[in-house]
Amino acid sequence: MGKTLAEKILGFKSHSDAKAGDIVIAEVDLAFLQDTTGPLSIRQFKESGFEVLSQPQRTAVFLDHAAPSPSGQLSNDHIFLRRFARETGCYIYEVGDGICHQLVAEHFATPGEVIVGSDSHTVTAGGVGAFATGMGSSDVAVVLALGKTWFRVPESFLISLSGAFPAGVYAKDLILYLIGQIKADGATYKALEFGGEALAHMTIPQRLTMANMAVEAGAKVGLFPSDEVTKDFLAAQSRGDNYKALFPDSDADYEQVISVNLAQLEPVVSFPHQVDNVFPVGQAKGIKVQQVFIGTCTNGRLEDLAVVANIIQGKRRHPDTRLLIAPASRQVLIQAMREGYIQSLIGAGATILPPGCAACLGLHQGVLGDGEVCLSTANRNFKGRMGNPRATIYLASPATAVASAIKGEVTDPREVM
Repeated sequence: MGKTLAEKILGFKSHSDAKAGDIVIAEVDLAFLQDTTGPLSIRQFKESGFEVLSQPQRTAVFLDHAAPSPSGQLSNDHIFLRRFARETGCYIYEVGDGICHQLVAEHFATPGEVIVGSDSHTVTAGGVGAFATGMGSSDVAVVLALGKTWFRVPESFLISLSGAFPAGVYAKDLILYLIGQIKADGATYKALEFGGEALAHMTIPQRLTMANMAVEAGAKVGLFPSDEVTKDFLAAQSRGDNYKALFPDSDADYEQVISVNLAQLEPVVSFPHQVDNVFPVGQAKGIKVQQVFIGTCTNGRLEDLAVVANIIQGKRRHPDTRLLIAPASRQVLIQAMREGYIQSLIGAGATILPPGCAACLGLHQGVLGDGEVCLSTANRNFKGRMGNPRATIYLASPATAVASAIKGEVTDPREVM
């Protein structure tokens, strides 16, 4: 029997004939921390008696969730993380550099690697063919010291994609649709492996969006094969030498196969307060929106900002709706400025936030008021997620989000495109 992507990667990294259900000890190629969970990992690292990182040049710290810091305590955490980076020689990405998951994709993630981070959306790097997953702070502390960890090799779901996206429909609509079908716990500890003829035309930003939200269906990883699209992306990041082709075997054994024809999809919206509470955008039509937030590790890439800028060109946000834009990294911000997207967005009344997580987790830069509604391109809409349990959050694509910012209410993007 052939191997799935998950079995191939974990087998190679554990030097074993790994198959679903096996327990393996795998080498870890990158371990990273961010500023809300990282301090706990470091304290666990030190309390366990560890002093030296196993791979300083394959360890990174990101100051992205509370960036710039909104409080003295969080500023102290940043000081603590900076000191750790100096002492151990690992990488540190400063305030304003961007979101950890975007920076991992830009600078580190390589097909066939194992990546762990102290953040559930570490799965994002599966978009470039890495077995990437979030772990608890204590588990990550052990990885920092030993350079390896154990996994149960997950069973895999094959998501077979055909056709092409119709106008107004994007990768975010696809992954929300899938989560609505699979449900929040329908793929618990499974690998969602994406395949099919449609992948040849699916960009790395689209793949990163989908891999990012695999965890919202309970998945351990979201995995894409490494193909010519991956090769071109790595070359564009000056990492072409890191490319290697990686595909599942044609006779791989999947627990479940889910087939989706992209041409049959329509824009969708995830209603409060669960990500899998997904409906066609028409069922949300007319809901007034006080804030639109476009960014995050799900949809803060250059491709997303291009869609938003093109739709809002020559228009303005509704006077009753705030429009917040947070590029996912410094690289994205610079590219968006070069392309004129940022200028168009500012001219349309948007507020540009520094590269980072911004309003996503409710610490600052867009906390909602009582009774307010936010339409967000983030990956979660849990009650209180954006800082106020008396507010509500809807999730949608950047196109649906900016269309709604223009109209002041949830709007099908095809109405304004």
